Amino acid sequence: MINALIEAFVQLQGWLLDRVVQPPLLVLGLGSYIEMAFDGVELFLCGVLQISAAYLLLRPLEALRPIEVWPDRKPVRVDVTYSLLDRLGIIPLLVFAVLAPLFGSIDSWLRLNDIIPPQLEDLFPALETKPLASFLIYLALLDFAEYWRHRLSHSFRWWWALHAIHHSQRQMTLWTDSRNHVLDDLIGGFWFATVALLIGVPPGHFVGLLIAVKTIENLSHVNARLSFGRIGELLLVSPRYHRWHHALHLPTGEQYRHGCNFAVLFPLWDQLFGTQYRGRAMPPCGLADGPLPADAARSGFWRQQWEGLGALLAACRPAAAEATQPGGSTASDLRQEKPHAR
Repeated sequence: MINALIEAFVQLQGWLLDRVVQPPLLVLGLGSYIEMAFDGVELFLCGVLQISAAYLLLRPLEALRPIEVWPDRKPVRVDVTYSLLDRLGIIPLLVFAVLAPLFGSIDSWLRLNDIIPPQLEDLFPALETKPLASFLIYLALLDFAEYWRHRLSHSFRWWWALHAIHHSQRQMTLWTDSRNHVLDDLIGGFWFATVALLIGVPPGHFVGLLIAVKTIENLSHVNARLSFGRIGELLLVSPRYHRWHHALHLPTGEQYRHGCNFAVLFPLWDQLFGTQYRGRAMPPCGLADGPLPADAARSGFWRQQWEGLGALLAACRPAAAEATQPGGSTASDLRQEKPHAR
């Protein structure tokens, strides 16, 4: 059954490439991009499957057991736009087009100098016959790197100016995961690809790892009262756990100065590095204060991108050092505010 589905996927990918994508590329004299287009078709099909599964499985949960109900869902619609651009491969291909020449040069230099990044299978040959175990270990290593990328995006003012777009949404839903500034996506793509190169992620695992991360991120943003149980919430980031990361009012304490619950998949990293907050409430989400205009949550895609650039430029000015701290609240606010229970 699984093999039949994989075969059908490969055939559809080949048909789309041959009949839809390749002809205009050849007419325009862009035949050298066919290999890139092949990867793009794969990203597109994976995105269609992923976004369909997320909508069919998670949207009913949001309707049946919502944390919040809003009479006006207009701010959610812009997140749907972000999700379509991201999941259907448009933004990833843009990121890939920018980064591909750089990583091609790096790969050529490594090969020229006989440097081959070691793979887990080289260190632990037994993993050659255990692809699932290999996949899970690579997933854990990439998630560890993603924890630090996420935490740093809250720690540097210039980076927070871009990442704040993600946190400006007060109507958080399954679509909110993809709500990011394009420059933030570019940094994230560079980070993910660099780590994958350094730890030797096999090409066959790369797309699967990316889909696994994106799918769980969809789940962690869902607007549904969903519990993983006492043990499950210790093992995987749940909607309640991640909601505290997006809380309108952060928990008090110096360790939460830039936020809490940065883990993308596994809460273990927050527990190890002192950034975990296990509140039982479902707090309201958004920015109490920050680098973006007050109505940023309700503006459209292009305006949000422009506002992110403006915030980035403002954060790079020397005077910004005394302005709002990363994380959405000023340092004095964090000492005074209490977690908002709901």
